[in-house]
Amino acid sequence: MAKITAAEVNKLRKVTGAGMMDCKKALVEADGDFDKAIEILRKKGQKVAAKRADRDSSEGAAIAKVSADNAKGVVISLNCETDFVAKNESFVTLANELADLALGYDSKDAFMDAPFNGMTVAEKLTEQTGVIGEKIEIGSFETLSAPFVGSYIHAGNKIATLVGLSAAVEGAAAAAKDVAMQAAAMNPVALNEDGVDQSIIDKEIEIAKDQLRQEGKPEAMLDNIAKGKLNRFFKDNTLVNQAFIKDSKQSVSEYVKSVDAGLEVTGFSRVALG
Repeated sequence: MAKITAAEVNKLRKVTGAGMMDCKKALVEADGDFDKAIEILRKKGQKVAAKRADRDSSEGAAIAKVSADNAKGVVISLNCETDFVAKNESFVTLANELADLALGYDSKDAFMDAPFNGMTVAEKLTEQTGVIGEKIEIGSFETLSAPFVGSYIHAGNKIATLVGLSAAVEGAAAAAKDVAMQAAAMNPVALNEDGVDQSIIDKEIEIAKDQLRQEGKPEAMLDNIAKGKLNRFFKDNTLVNQAFIKDSKQSVSEYVKSVDAGLEVTGFSRVALG
């Protein structure tokens, strides 16, 4: 039987993130063969993953990253089962490393097949499921491209947002961050009125009409009053029309134009956990 040294155990631990005892057992089982030991740990992860496939993985870390030229951003969530794991430093580090890698891909499928430390992202998640003992998966994967993209991650990594602006003007970085913070805090349903799903509009109109009927308003007046209430819904729930959280006297759109007259918000992405 091969003699397993502490240095070999430590090397395997650094490569896989597995605990010292798990690494030692894998090396003993592999008779000192390093690659075989990695495969043993991976198979352990597959077994754990199969057992925990139906578990709820609503905790985790939401991470937003932006390219060096600020032309593209990505926001992902690395999901797990418990808040205890989500707060673990090595878990957050892994989430950030995966988000950095995700910047180079345009779809979740391509990202899952991407190479990561000698294996694919999908294989790494399976391996970490075995290491941590919880279901680990990529929940959200969203990209955003614009002339200028900014990001914001709320404390605790529970909410991450991206915001696109129409031009890389002076002050764009601060403006994009401010609007990204707005999206994190106020959870808009869409960028503007045009982005609101028709089913949501129909539902809001019906709710408004029901309230008006209960107040005794005449049926002939309902459509016009309901439209007014719908406009209020757009003001409260679409990003560019919302009151700016740092100065409620102006809308987000007005705030952005105060930075540069021609500046507009072109898009946003928001990922939240828990």
